[in-house]
Amino acid sequence: MEKVLVTGGTGYIGSHTVVELQNAGYEVIILDNLSNSTIESVTRIERITGVKPHFENIDCLDYVSMDRMFASYGNISAIIHFAASKAVGESVKKPIHYYRNNVNGLMNILELMPLHGVENIVFSSSCTVYGQPDVLPVNENAPTKPATSPYGNTKQICEEIIRDLVHSGESKIKSIVLRYFNPIGAHPSAEIGELPIGVPNNLVPYITQTAIGLREKLMVYGDDYDTPDGSCIRDYINVVDLAKAHVIAVNRMLNKKLDEDIEYFNIGTGKGMSVLELVNLFQKATGVELPYEIVGRRDGDIVKVWADPTKANKVLGWKAETSMEDTLKSAWEWEKKIHAKEGAAAKRARAREASKQ
Repeated sequence: MEKVLVTGGTGYIGSHTVVELQNAGYEVIILDNLSNSTIESVTRIERITGVKPHFENIDCLDYVSMDRMFASYGNISAIIHFAASKAVGESVKKPIHYYRNNVNGLMNILELMPLHGVENIVFSSSCTVYGQPDVLPVNENAPTKPATSPYGNTKQICEEIIRDLVHSGESKIKSIVLRYFNPIGAHPSAEIGELPIGVPNNLVPYITQTAIGLREKLMVYGDDYDTPDGSCIRDYINVVDLAKAHVIAVNRMLNKKLDEDIEYFNIGTGKGMSVLELVNLFQKATGVELPYEIVGRRDGDIVKVWADPTKANKVLGWKAETSMEDTLKSAWEWEKKIHAKEGAAAKRARAREASKQ
């Protein structure tokens, strides 16, 4: 059984990807420092798949512990690297934290890979590398532009580091870079989903927490953008569909089907949806009325972006399959399940966090 290391594997996208990897027959090692997730994710993954993944509570910045981990497991076939700080707004306020965490963590992994005979890495990148594209939908040949946030810049820098290492010939490392758009939703079992610690930085958990009553209202950042309804437009993709793309990427590398030593793929639906359209669709899909308020623009936000996923569709044989309505329903079912299971103390704690916004 091939071993795959998943950094950030107890997080939102990571946990869904671990499920799909285990369903595909891989032995998974999760590495996570639990800075924005909980250990309960491991139990939830086991409930879905019937298999408990290995778990190591290690920070990617801890080179010595990482080195020991590689040595103790041995024969790791591939790495999927999710572990990173990922909030655009927070990155504007805490740029040094983002550069240290996202860039140094990747460099530790890339330095350790050849020392332990690991040749394959799938890198979790982002559409933020394109900045505000000149042409929409955006494809993989579009130029990367100056990032609009430190978070986006760390993704650009990390891509450049991987590219330079692969092209240097210094090691045998090969990489697939997945530039994905805006993952939302939850696993259909409602066992795993997006559960941010503290105030959510992403739209859908803010929507569901408002709908469940933890927050007074949703803040919509700006209605004066150059879009049909004035709110920002994004390409929202179901998180399980996204997770499956990572499994396909690992299969492609291990079966030595890469056309080049580094490949890039956009992972999105190919359709843009505005913030206000998403809010209205959530209300329609769930029957829940959602109070919201239009507030000022947020630093670092791109006006509009959505993917041209043609390359991923044709080369990887991957495509987004889940409807936005079903995706939003899954997010709501996850929120309701978490709310029902939380004790009084946990609910009070989440309410306190909500009141800080």
